[in-house]
Amino acid sequence: MITDPIVEGCGGNRFNIAPVVNDVEVIEHSIDHPEVRKAIGRGEVIFNLAGEISHIHSQLLPERDLEMNTLAQLRFLQACAEVNPGVRIVYAGTRQVYGIPEYLPVDEKHPVNPVDFNGVHKYAATMYHLMLSRAGRIDAVVIRLTNVYGSRMALDVPCQGFLSTYLRLALTGQTLEIFGDGRQLRDPLYVDDAVEAMILAGFTPTLRSRSYNIGGPEALTLAKIATLTSAAASGPAPVFREFPEDRKAIDIGSYHTDSTLVRRHLGWKASLRFEDGIARTISYYRQHLDRYLDPSNPNPNCRLKHPSHPAPRLPAAV
Repeated sequence: MITDPIVEGCGGNRFNIAPVVNDVEVIEHSIDHPEVRKAIGRGEVIFNLAGEISHIHSQLLPERDLEMNTLAQLRFLQACAEVNPGVRIVYAGTRQVYGIPEYLPVDEKHPVNPVDFNGVHKYAATMYHLMLSRAGRIDAVVIRLTNVYGSRMALDVPCQGFLSTYLRLALTGQTLEIFGDGRQLRDPLYVDDAVEAMILAGFTPTLRSRSYNIGGPEALTLAKIATLTSAAASGPAPVFREFPEDRKAIDIGSYHTDSTLVRRHLGWKASLRFEDGIARTISYYRQHLDRYLDPSNPNPNCRLKHPSHPAPRLPAAV
């Protein structure tokens, strides 16, 4: 069962579940809808992937981000504690809460110091999960994901991270742009590896920790990531350009993850190297690009309209 109100700017796409559409119930309602509460009550494990992930959108519309990533999460968790007390919840957190790393690789003991509203709001939601778990009202575990990529990413939703932008440009034959000198490190995580980590966190009976950092198998420079992406799509070589001011203000420099704790506790380890994962990803979109991108608008604008009323409450996936 999946709940998703298909909020503008968040990338809901019914084609993503086409292979299992006859086996999955989809509820397109917000958190306070009676059907969502019924779903919560029936869930053995709840995978909470709800929210806005765009750092740029959070800076442009901080109250929208607050509503979707913090207030909606609070309402959702209160409902979970009420109708399904003690339920296991796996919350998809983000490495963004750490801000500019003080050391690399980043482990779970790293200080929290987010550089944008998205990181602040996601950390507040993390604390709701952990606080309610300490109180015995739910049984939550937070996995802080690095840059996830792979099949079924939203390509037509702007400002959802550099990997979706790189993929959109590469698939439409455009030149990838690298901001700065390109030496910043990232450890991209293929979606199948991320899913495996979430399943292990959801179905391991006794958790030895309630917070895990989940990262890719290798740290690569942004220049290397751009080059591999362009090559996989047989596109032109990337170019370098200066950081736009809105991006530079929230850039964290280099980041890569220390996944030692989750490997020790859950036996999880990322397996797919970026060069192989990006090839798989490009191959998927070559077959289904019309389902993810309007060819008449290959470069959508980042700016969302400011809502005249509070943003819709975005429920978690169940």
